[in-house]
Amino acid sequence: MIKVEIPKESVEALISHLPFINEIRCETEYDQALALVERLFDEYESNRFLVDVLSLRIAEWESKADAFRAFNEDLTKLEQGVPLLKTLMEQYQLKMDDLKDEIGSKSLISQILHGKRSLTKQHIVRLAQRFHLSPAAFFG
Repeated sequence: MIKVEIPKESVEALISHLPFINEIRCETEYDQALALVERLFDEYESNRFLVDVLSLRIAEWESKADAFRAFNEDLTKLEQGVPLLKTLMEQYQLKMDDLKDEIGSKSLISQILHGKRSLTKQHIVRLAQRFHLSPAAFFG
């Protein structure tokens, strides 16, 4: 077993500069963690460990914070592929019109996004091809 010695002062300095590395306790720390992760992504390979740790803290905060409670409850009520579809639309800044080739009319897409209709196998195959994903991703 390799023993790694890290000076106590280094750990204390890291925690004093990034108190949210152990736990995000408020909205301000959440915002700071998000901003830091965004900056660290520029050199992801050399910052991978810190990005991974902060991503876990951010996910923990988002799963329990009051600001996300209604959103998280709505996600659990939706068909499994809908949250992924919403995330893809947000990430790629897509409007419903942008998905007409994969799904169809704006009306149908709206019904799917609001849980009134389901994604079909054909929709999932087309979406998976467009976004270079496995169709299994739409099944959670």
